[in-house]
Amino acid sequence: IYLYKGPKKLHISSRTARFPLLSQSVNASRFTSSMACQKNFQRLPKNVVPKHYKLKLKPDLQKFSFEGSEDITVEVVCPTHKIKMNSVDIEVQEVSYTPEGGEELKGSINYCPNEEELVLDFPCQLQPGKGTLTIKYTGELNDKMKGFYRSRYHIGEEEKFAAVTQFEATDARRAFPCWDEPAIKATFDVTLVVPSDKVALSNMPIISDKAVEEDEGLKEVSYSTTPIMSTYLLAFVVGEFDFVEGADANGVAVRVYTPVGKSEQGNFALDVAVKTLPFYNDYFGIAYPLPKVDLIAIPDFSAGAMENWGLITYRETALLVDPENSSARCKQWVALVVGHELAHQWFGNLVTMNWRKDCENPKMHSYIRTAEFVYRALGKPEWWTHLWLNEGFASWIEYLCVDYCFPEYDVWTQFVNNDLGQALEMDALDNSHPIEVEVGHPSEVDEIFDAISYSKGSSVIRMLHDYLGDEDFRKGMNIYLTRHQYQNTCTEHLWSALEEASGKPVGEMMATWTKQKGFPVLKVDQEQCGKDRHLTVSQSKFMAGGGPAPSGYRWLVPVSVLTQSQPDQPMLLGLMDNCSKDFCLHFVSHGQWVKLNAGTVGFYRVMYPSEMLQALMPAVKDLSLPPKDRLGLQSDLFALSRAGLTPAVDVLRTVGAYKNETDFTVWSNLSSNLSSISAILQYSDIYPAFKKYVINLFSKIASDVGWDPKPDEDTLTPLLREVVLARMGRYGDEATVAEANKRFEAHCSGEAKLPADLKSAVYTTVLSNGDSQVYEKMLKLYDEADMQEERVRIGRALGSVEDKELIQKVLFFSLSEKVRAQDAVFFISGCTGSAVGRELAWKFFKENFLTLSDRYQGGFLLSRLVQSTTEHFATEDMAAEVDEFFKEHPLPSAERTIQQSIENIKLNAKWLEREEEAVKKYLS
Repeated sequence: IYLYKGPKKLHISSRTARFPLLSQSVNASRFTSSMACQKNFQRLPKNVVPKHYKLKLKPDLQKFSFEGSEDITVEVVCPTHKIKMNSVDIEVQEVSYTPEGGEELKGSINYCPNEEELVLDFPCQLQPGKGTLTIKYTGELNDKMKGFYRSRYHIGEEEKFAAVTQFEATDARRAFPCWDEPAIKATFDVTLVVPSDKVALSNMPIISDKAVEEDEGLKEVSYSTTPIMSTYLLAFVVGEFDFVEGADANGVAVRVYTPVGKSEQGNFALDVAVKTLPFYNDYFGIAYPLPKVDLIAIPDFSAGAMENWGLITYRETALLVDPENSSARCKQWVALVVGHELAHQWFGNLVTMNWRKDCENPKMHSYIRTAEFVYRALGKPEWWTHLWLNEGFASWIEYLCVDYCFPEYDVWTQFVNNDLGQALEMDALDNSHPIEVEVGHPSEVDEIFDAISYSKGSSVIRMLHDYLGDEDFRKGMNIYLTRHQYQNTCTEHLWSALEEASGKPVGEMMATWTKQKGFPVLKVDQEQCGKDRHLTVSQSKFMAGGGPAPSGYRWLVPVSVLTQSQPDQPMLLGLMDNCSKDFCLHFVSHGQWVKLNAGTVGFYRVMYPSEMLQALMPAVKDLSLPPKDRLGLQSDLFALSRAGLTPAVDVLRTVGAYKNETDFTVWSNLSSNLSSISAILQYSDIYPAFKKYVINLFSKIASDVGWDPKPDEDTLTPLLREVVLARMGRYGDEATVAEANKRFEAHCSGEAKLPADLKSAVYTTVLSNGDSQVYEKMLKLYDEADMQEERVRIGRALGSVEDKELIQKVLFFSLSEKVRAQDAVFFISGCTGSAVGRELAWKFFKENFLTLSDRYQGGFLLSRLVQSTTEHFATEDMAAEVDEFFKEHPLPSAERTIQQSIENIKLNAKWLEREEEAVKKYLS
């Protein structure tokens, strides 16, 4: 890379000219002004580095406070009289530093709350060498689900509280003053002083458990020393729990902690964990490095789960499965989340992203680091830039693990719907971001925990795995983990290991997918030449809003195909490295279909000429095209229609070919795509006609699956039944509504309990077609529910009511004491399925903005609430209103989400203006 400054621009040139976006001129003033707008933030200095924390905490579960003390072994690198650390909402009483072999020095304390820092001043310079920093302090067990916080639970009618932790990304500093950056690793000794009747857990096994002599009601519990690790992976939990336990094939102790009296609900997760640990041991070629792993359900928890090393915390709904009352959907979710978090024990914990130094790798082509180099040239440090390396990989391998444990779930088809589809939708927006994105102030970190880091990250890993093959991929993973265990890395380290194992241009290819936002649409043309089919494939950036693609975007795309003669044998044609490339398929006769992106593995859309698309329709109708490809085909068509590249009427006609469809995931994706159109057409007088169209489309499959399980049905049919009946009922099919009402009444009276797999469809149907009496019965079920899974299911359904007064009741109920803070988002979002509900939810959000922003304090739950209450509007006026509101009420941690919502509103309005008349004519 050659960098030189001209009067107005920074020019970056590279040894390759194939990827002009990565080597184009960058406007320096645009970069610098953008950075000036970010919060002033600097990383901690390197003059003092922690090596070991000896931490002692005494939580008070009545006063919601805690006392803490720590002895930190540090290395003073250069002379200094100041030590700067991270600290938030902590009051330090005393601080001292004792150099090795020297005398104790007392320090003074200065707080920098905006920077979340604590500055310790000493009367003389600390000299290079080792020493011990001693700090005594107090803090609050807050109610914000971050740091060291309190979580409410009940045993019988008695309300109690647990003390639990959530430190990722930057909240360890709320529990103890520390160097709270993922690259600054250390070892930890933890001691907890807790009530004698409480369970006390931390990352490592207990080595001492003794009564406190001065207070018989307390015990002091100490744990063995942790491996060297980042502060965000430390954890401790104090409360009342039951557990089930087992051991994996290698003797690792596994426990699943549950609410008191519900230990049987931990058995499913225990079974998954015991199978998963040996699978990862074998796949990575490295044994799980700790002697135990605990999985624990926390009542109040903002995320789905957190991968703390050896003590993994979960929402109750992400860990607990009732053998009699949990749905098949819930079991799948638990299996995936358990697989995800256990993968992190290697990929994230053993090897952690976010290397503090430059990623010095001479094997990598120069342009791989161009964008990164530009930021450094302008003084922008790396920090959480490589978050995706943790989350994207774990989000991919969780499917590999669950496919191994439960092949009957067909999870890779579900991946195409759940992860690939979500990522493509977000990444098509102008307001998307690259997978590798620079982060500044800690308050900005939460915003990159999104579909790009998780779902696009996992999708490009899946594409890479398919391109390399499993054997070379596993070999490369072993090289990467072995070489960098207990260290920090950056993305290029992984590419280097995979390139070493495979001999393929991994770094060159993947730079085009991680360092620029968006993805290509491949446009294909064909020509028959005797027995051969010639394909000409061109690429350009796919734009959600249509219009000409911007120049400078280019990807290295693995192009694969399926053919009619070999529908189950994907064929890799090669790596497309230019704007256009020709391929030849031998022995493909005239009239036979060809489908690009075999298995829907590639992270791109495909646009076919009419004759190629029509040739595929018989294969859709007779199901000879595999499920992943049937799903990808219609998903691409809906996206092309939204962008204005394909008329909506053509898409609706094509959807008719799916009437014989039997696959759960294909129907689920189709239902979701139709629901997106439905949300827009709610602002049109043709909405009733559209509902009839959907009912007609779903009627055959609804009849096939019926209401009751059949003796020989497969594992996914209950999920298919739920999707189909919910859609039929929500759109007012008379027979479906009548049957749902009958079963609901029998359930409420105790005459015949609803199976868990039917509850969601029945609840949504009776509420969307019911009155206040149905609503009150549903609230009664909510109050009586003993499972959090059931409460969340009811909460998601309550907003289906159509009456304005009932919608208002749901919204106010969401902030009541009966609803946990993390679940309120479901209640409010559930109200946005109708035009009336959407308007009321948005009004409610605005009126309760201060309450909601204080409750979630800029976390990703607030971002999701912003998204759900805004993005489905369909007028330019509403886009302007949302924009204006957030200009007056800024939310820096949700700024990208806000811009994405405004963009989606404008796209909805544009689609309605463009397509309304043609769709109206077609439906009539």
